[in-house]
Amino acid sequence: MAPAGFASFRHGAPLWARDRLDIEGAIRRGLGGYAGRVLFTEHHESHAASAFYPSPFDRAAILTVDGVGEWATASIGVGHGGEIELRQELHWPDSLGLLYSAFTYHAGFRVNSGEYKLMGLAPYGEPAYVDAIYRELVDLRDDGSFTLNQAYFDYLGGLTMTNRAFSALFGGPPRAPESELTQREMDLARSVQDVCEEIVLRMARTARRETGEPRLCLAGGVALNAVANGKLRRARVFDDVWVQPAAGDAGGAIGAALAACHQYLGMERRADGRRDGMRGALLGPAYDADEIERALAALDAKWERLDRAAAVARAAEWLAAGQVVGWFDGPMEFGPRALGARSILADARDPEMQARINLKIKFREGFRPFAPSVLAEHAAEYFAVRGESPYMLFVEPVREERRLPTPAGDARWGIDR
Repeated sequence: MAPAGFASFRHGAPLWARDRLDIEGAIRRGLGGYAGRVLFTEHHESHAASAFYPSPFDRAAILTVDGVGEWATASIGVGHGGEIELRQELHWPDSLGLLYSAFTYHAGFRVNSGEYKLMGLAPYGEPAYVDAIYRELVDLRDDGSFTLNQAYFDYLGGLTMTNRAFSALFGGPPRAPESELTQREMDLARSVQDVCEEIVLRMARTARRETGEPRLCLAGGVALNAVANGKLRRARVFDDVWVQPAAGDAGGAIGAALAACHQYLGMERRADGRRDGMRGALLGPAYDADEIERALAALDAKWERLDRAAAVARAAEWLAAGQVVGWFDGPMEFGPRALGARSILADARDPEMQARINLKIKFREGFRPFAPSVLAEHAAEYFAVRGESPYMLFVEPVREERRLPTPAGDARWGIDR
């Protein structure tokens, strides 16, 4: 959540008075008058729990970074066995998540949902505004903590993220949504992305120094920035990095439940050092063949029932012929990434495929990237990888000899998920 200051609070006060100031009562009412025990974890404690408890590590440093929880906007801690200890926090209004959201807003995208668009736009720009950001907006310290100059932001007292001073500094008012993207928006995206990466890197170095742990667990909305995650992993600050696949607020639900299990109820936690506990993030609903057939019949769709081997062969045939395939297989993914259970598949070698899917199938901006897929045993042939990336949360360089002139799945930086 990105708070919008006093003006927003004034408009939302009735809701807060009814529900948010009595969270326990709201939970009990929502559960039909539940009279049992209610356990509570703070926002960043939930993020930390979502990062550490499902990880494959018995011990690890923990870094959480987002817009804001109750008051914390970032935290550093350590997990060991079933225990988590948060040792340092950065507090609102100084927030990396809100800084990124301010640029998201100024580039004409929706706050709290358009940040991934800004990350996707960044490789088309130049870091033209990095110096201005450090000079006017962000007083960054060596340990990754910082102070935001509130003279350029409006979220403390108004209804928007930025103000006239911000507009004057960055060449004009916010882009109108749906209007044409210009080089300015591309440069804004690239500049704040570079700043984000540097801040995350400094915070991670502080976490390593303060905890002494060689492994890191990440969560919070900023941890969905796969470009920053990839840069962090390549910097080798830690021997290994694990990111909660649903790193945003949705994953906080997992964290709250796990914190209750391990911190409050003392349930044993087991970590084998190899497999995480997210089961591929395939935690959503699954449907059997009869349910699928009934749904297809209700749509009067044409269908043919195939066994798995035949379905795979048919999909490969269609892909080779330039067709686009919708792949629906097993339980649904939990989190923002399509990981092969509910995915759109196409031939990444076709230079027109990115625009085709974006504009004619997904009906979204043409610059939005896609992730190329290769078999795990061949990943090192295509990418300069350091460790696995089963949840598309690390963007890694594509090897020079494997780059096509204009592949549909290759971002402008020559890196991919």
